[in-house]
Amino acid sequence: MEDREYPVEPTLLYAQLDRNMVGESIFKELGNQILYRRPVIEGLPYALLDLWEAQGGGDRWSEMEYVLRDGKFEVAYIYPDEIDAEEDVVERRARAVRRHFGEKPIVYPPWPPEDDAPDYDL
Repeated sequence: MEDREYPVEPTLLYAQLDRNMVGESIFKELGNQILYRRPVIEGLPYALLDLWEAQGGGDRWSEMEYVLRDGKFEVAYIYPDEIDAEEDVVERRARAVRRHFGEKPIVYPPWPPEDDAPDYDL
């Protein structure tokens, strides 16, 4: 909802989680195409990690699909035993987008110039 450039609905949040790791992707359905949006919510990874850690025990889900449409939300949790270890997360993510929005092209924004990319000293 913090992304005010595009309508709130329909939106898919696809997240992959593991210990100390969160990867989130946001997709918005815009007519005949799907738009990938870089997450703009600073606290989103922390909220997702808190949700994941709240499960306790060893049987935690690995991926989540959260869809917002028509004023309602639907959540699907994918557990490690439901994931093909040989399949790349990008393929699973694209399949989730198709499952929720159909066979529409996904439009990714251009990556920022290298000058704007963060630089890390290790």
